[in-house]
Amino acid sequence: MIRLPIILMLLHFSGIAAWAQQSAVLQSEFLYEKAPFIECHASTIEQTPGGLVAAYFGGTKEQNPDVEIWVSRRVKGKWVAPVSVANGIQHSAKRYPCWNPVLYQVPNGPLLLFYKVGPSPQTWWGELITSKDNGKTWSEPRRLPEDILGPVKNKPVLLKDGVLLCPSSTEVTSGGGWRMHFEMTKDWGKTWSKTASIDTTSAINAIQPSVLFYPGNRLQLLARSKDDGVVSSWSDDGGRTWSALQANVLPNPNSGTDAVTLKNGVQLLIYNHIGKTGNQWGGKRSPLNLAISKDGTNWKNVVTLESERGEFSYPAIIQGKDGLVYITYTWNRRKVKFAIVDPQKLENL
Repeated sequence: MIRLPIILMLLHFSGIAAWAQQSAVLQSEFLYEKAPFIECHASTIEQTPGGLVAAYFGGTKEQNPDVEIWVSRRVKGKWVAPVSVANGIQHSAKRYPCWNPVLYQVPNGPLLLFYKVGPSPQTWWGELITSKDNGKTWSEPRRLPEDILGPVKNKPVLLKDGVLLCPSSTEVTSGGGWRMHFEMTKDWGKTWSKTASIDTTSAINAIQPSVLFYPGNRLQLLARSKDDGVVSSWSDDGGRTWSALQANVLPNPNSGTDAVTLKNGVQLLIYNHIGKTGNQWGGKRSPLNLAISKDGTNWKNVVTLESERGEFSYPAIIQGKDGLVYITYTWNRRKVKFAIVDPQKLENL
């Protein structure tokens, strides 16, 4: 039998831990309260010389032809109203949905916005638009070369040799399964090369990788999978070849994740810390969590961003020039939520 003082002590330390977690979250708000669309999903965030820019898809419902790519800009600490910047209109009699935008700010150059167009993830193709004024106006869309999708959900990373490494994947419903690969461009999307699919001998079905950096030019990918939680793989040659997939790095219910290497070399992963069977409400995309690691192998869940019943999913995460961490994610398919986290406070949790 546990004595009352011990129970009180445990509650005390639990309360301190919860307070410490929340103190790391400096701000949490919606990108908008009202929008011209009903549903939204798959946000991305980037820092430009003119401020933060976020993008996401929105329409009546995912996969409906009216789903477009929308952009929100943060001006003087406030998010301006969503603006549609891309759609899947082919001609007057045909229109396709848009999917999974991904932003990337070229150093001393334009802001890139990759996205997908097509009836489904099995049949979509990649397109690219650019902005020279920090997301205010955009170029006409350009379709990427055949078999090049661009970054499929998570941000590209720039390697020391000037290669923009784009994490990508395909979702084959029969035969090939879910497979990841990487696409590379040295001229910001004009010409491309791609790797072979990663670990095709594995039974693990995984998609939507993100990329982390380690000493010695070593890279790690983290990704979602159908049955094996968050999976991992390593590369020692700039992302051209990868090790066999390691399963169950952390629990995850086959929901999108994202990760970032901080300036001090610490790794952050944002994900749903819950198994495939879901939580007590039967939901599979709550809670939403931040985990921290120094070696990519040992991870600690340090912050719970959302824990209520609902869907909190498809996060995006970056570190700003000010050292703070900026996050966006889907909030019940109705809004996009934005959070600012102080990473220095995470390392003490």
